[in-house]
Amino acid sequence: MGRVSAVPVPQPRAAAATAATSSRRSLAAALFLGAVGATVVLLAAGRIWAEGTASVGGGSVSLDASGSDVTGVPTALAIVGLAALVAVFAVRRAGRLLVAALLSLSGAGATTAALLGASDTGALDEKAARTTGDAAATVEALSHTIWPYVTAAGGVLILLAGLLALRYGRAWPSMSGRYERDGSPRARNERPVDPDRPEDLWKALDRGEDPTREG
Repeated sequence: MGRVSAVPVPQPRAAAATAATSSRRSLAAALFLGAVGATVVLLAAGRIWAEGTASVGGGSVSLDASGSDVTGVPTALAIVGLAALVAVFAVRRAGRLLVAALLSLSGAGATTAALLGASDTGALDEKAARTTGDAAATVEALSHTIWPYVTAAGGVLILLAGLLALRYGRAWPSMSGRYERDGSPRARNERPVDPDRPEDLWKALDRGEDPTREG
């Protein structure tokens, strides 16, 4: 009897399944990171970033400044990031890379602006000047909260979402691809239309077919 040699059989389906799983995971991670990051930035930017006092008539008045008072950049970039996160699925090829780059830049910009605003005194100095009526007045007993750094962390999450889109975005599905028709015939597994079944007639009409035409 002849000897039968075992030849390994390639498994393209297993490789395709692994690639699809990796694509879904990166997609889910990018959506989660981008959405959470933008939400964190929008919420944290509305919190108090800095506190201090201003001298008025021999006494002092407490002052505070929110993130939006200090800088509106993180909020604006978080909104841009959300729009880019959605647009990633509406474009393809080079357009997807450009949108992914915009998403990354939005996160990096929001992070940088938040870190710079963590030590900013301009907003409170302006409030001190308005409160005292003295244009040269400055804030005293200045202190900063943790919220600028929380905002920066949200920006980092947006940045990570953008990096994932740059790295794996080419394999992600396109939102418009599901609804576009390329004109190629589609495989149909429907059973023949039964003229005695009204539901069959409606389904045929919905597919653009003539139910009265014999196949």
